[in-house]
Amino acid sequence: MRHRAFTIACCLALLTAFVPEPVPAQANPYFNQRDDKYRLLGLKRAKEAYEYSRREFDRQQDLYKKGLLSQAELERSRVTFADAEVNYQQSLLAVLFETQFISVEKAVKYQSADGRKHVRLTLVNTSGGNAEFQKLVKMEDQLFRSLQPDVIPNIYVSIANGENAIISQPYEAKIDELRFGRPQPLDFVLLQDLDAVTVNIIYGNGSTRSMKIYLQKDASQNRVLVQSQQFSQEGELGKSASFDLTLELFSGTVNTFGLEVVNLPPQVDRFFKDPQTQARLSQFKFIENANTRRAALEVSLPDRPTSDIVMGRPIPFYVLVIPRDRMEEFRTAAPKQWTAEEIERLNVGYVKLELVPRGKGRLLVRAPQLFHSIKPDGTVRLTVELVNEGTRRLDNVRIEADVPLNWTKRIEPAVLPSLDIAEEQRVTLEFTPPAGIPSGRYEVRLRTSALSDNQPVNGEDKSVTAEVLPETNVAGTLIIVLLILGVVGGIVWYGVRLSKR
Repeated sequence: MRHRAFTIACCLALLTAFVPEPVPAQANPYFNQRDDKYRLLGLKRAKEAYEYSRREFDRQQDLYKKGLLSQAELERSRVTFADAEVNYQQSLLAVLFETQFISVEKAVKYQSADGRKHVRLTLVNTSGGNAEFQKLVKMEDQLFRSLQPDVIPNIYVSIANGENAIISQPYEAKIDELRFGRPQPLDFVLLQDLDAVTVNIIYGNGSTRSMKIYLQKDASQNRVLVQSQQFSQEGELGKSASFDLTLELFSGTVNTFGLEVVNLPPQVDRFFKDPQTQARLSQFKFIENANTRRAALEVSLPDRPTSDIVMGRPIPFYVLVIPRDRMEEFRTAAPKQWTAEEIERLNVGYVKLELVPRGKGRLLVRAPQLFHSIKPDGTVRLTVELVNEGTRRLDNVRIEADVPLNWTKRIEPAVLPSLDIAEEQRVTLEFTPPAGIPSGRYEVRLRTSALSDNQPVNGEDKSVTAEVLPETNVAGTLIIVLLILGVVGGIVWYGVRLSKR
């Protein structure tokens, strides 16, 4: 028995001498300090160290089971293997996070049925795009496959403007996971209408991307979106009103369109123009990389109301943007009043506008004579004609006179309840000076005012000059006349006598 025990002890000593000590991952001869910089090479080194430690641990377990290795030595081998495994996992994660990449495949702007602008983003996982990553994906390592290298988790997406303010609703969208080869669509409502936005993406272990993107237009609609900030305006009779138009292309085949107006009374003149050059437009074309244009609709109202143009009654009408190849089809159609349903069935871009005819009274004052001469006890009497030369009835037409101190005035009538368009009314005025007034010239200012649609209207002021003549002395005048006659008579008599001599 002693001989057998000695033989076993010698064998254990020999085996222990040939078994190398466990090598930590960092102390592995394959380790290189540049592995943190070249992570794919570092992963290969860590994998080799991990496999080496695993083989050593499996061998140590076999020896332990045969009673040729102590528990402490087995535990040291297990710790070394665990360190190599953790190092391998860290290298795997570092490579995975480094190769993760998300791209925006599409960013399409469109308008929903409720009129709101949307952006439809399509995100793709492009992590499998490089050859090295494809090599990693083919690894049969169970640990590697459990990490799902073709899946990027926890992706947060938002849309911002040039000042980096979020302009999307929802403000931030989350994608739980994005798999390679499976694009993920997202839909945002634009809170600010822009053609270029910034897409912010946060994913993986905190990686970020920020891209400024020019939005594509939804070419499937094949139409032009028309908008007007001044969609409802008041227009004064005899004058013009201008509606601004923003035209945005949503078409992939047609880029030339015509402009038409429907449901506007024929008495209203209308034409389209370029707001910058003031050139008149009937058709326009979208140039390359410019999907938005501006235009203006100029409408001119007649001088007088008609049966179709009633003061204060809104006139709804439509501006249509029709593809050039359909213009002839539209123009050959019989003129009529188009309903909203008929315009919708045309499947063209349109916008509904509204024009409210308004008039404004204009008060004209006519005074045939503005200079009067009176005696000190006389009275200035004159008539003034008030004429409404505007396009709306005048109400509460009032004429007032600013007379000199102590003068009296009488105005008949002082107030006219109303003055219709082109109507004339006469007003009589009397101004009387006080007793004992010195002779000279005095000014009386006439002021006229009225209301038109509850808005004040003033007529032109007039100035009346009243000359007060000095009072004459009859007796003194008679004496002077007699003296003059006497002198003349004496001269004649004296001349006759001289002629007789």
